[in-house]
Amino acid sequence: MLRVVLDTNVFVSSMLVKAGIPAQVLDARRAGRFELVISPSIVAEIRAVLAYPRIRRKYAIDNDDVEQLADLLEHDALFVSGNADVSNVIPADTTDEKILACAIDGQADLIVSGDPHLLDLGEYRQIPILSVRQFLTRLTLEPGD
Repeated sequence: MLRVVLDTNVFVSSMLVKAGIPAQVLDARRAGRFELVISPSIVAEIRAVLAYPRIRRKYAIDNDDVEQLADLLEHDALFVSGNADVSNVIPADTTDEKILACAIDGQADLIVSGDPHLLDLGEYRQIPILSVRQFLTRLTLEPGD
């Protein structure tokens, strides 16, 4: 089964637009189409972004919504440390490096992101980096395991 690291923006977008493409990716995970790999720093970033007051106001997200997502991640994903050394791979935004470190530690097959810093890499250490749409297309074309 494919091991996949989803960037924080995929999780956040799935919470903001329940019928969007990122939400469809998480639905595919719930259906067992791929194995999710995650690290504590990614979960912490998801919590932090979803706590932004402007997001809470605009999208009516509350603490229960965030905790339900965090609980799902903690119980339905392969947790890795995310401590692999990937220093200075993305100097323009070193916070994106946590995604690469998670992928290395989790021996991921793919990274899925909407972040241009990651997408511009194309791949890292032979791990392809796909957009959300590219990944959903790939899942649609491949038979389920």
